[in-house]
Parts: sequence; structure tokens; C-alpha cells
Amino acid sequence: MSLDLPRTDPRAANLAADEVRRRLEHARTTRLAQLKALDETGAAPGDHLMSNQKDAIKRVLREIDEAFARVEDGSYGTCLGCSKPVPPERLEILPHTRYCVGCQRAA
Repeated sequence: MSLDLPRTDPRAANLAADEVRRRLEHARTTRLAQLKALDETGAAPGDHLMSNQKDAIKRVLREIDEAFARVEDGSYGTCLGCSKPVPPERLEILPHTRYCVGCQRAA
């Protein structure tokens, strides 16, 4: 999936945005299912591992919501660190990412 589409073809841009939204929605649904499964297991008080897993899932859900906002404002696919395009391969694997690999390592 390439987000480097010509600005003159709004239909192609809409298709790309629709695909991004679909990927983000899938990521959100998956994380919500994981969170529900963790809640249903009934963690024992003081279970730090389960608490950490829930916190991580909630953090990713916030990142997914932020990615939806970037799709809407047109900044999706642009690294928040260096302002360069995030490689499409990275966005396919991690659609809610905010950074290119180099900036993620530096963060």
C-alpha cells in the first residue's frame, strides 16, 4: 500500500484513506478483543504482568485513535519526528505508527 498518490486524483486518495481506515479499524478491534479477554480472565490482585498488558493495549488504542485523527487531517504517513514519509511497509505492519524506524529508535 503506497500513500504516495498524486494529489490530482481524489478517488485514489480516498481509496488509500479507506484502506488505512480499514487497517486501523482492524487493529482497534483486535486490541479491544485482547483487552476483553484479559478482563474475562479475572486477574488476581497484584498481578503486575496482566496490569502491564492492559496498560500496553490501552496505550496502543490511544495511538490508533491518534492515527485516525491524522488520517482526517491529512498528516497520516508523515513521521512526527522528522516530517519525512513513513515507509509504506512500516505502515502496513504497524498502521498506527507515528514515527519512521530511525525516529522510533531515537525516541
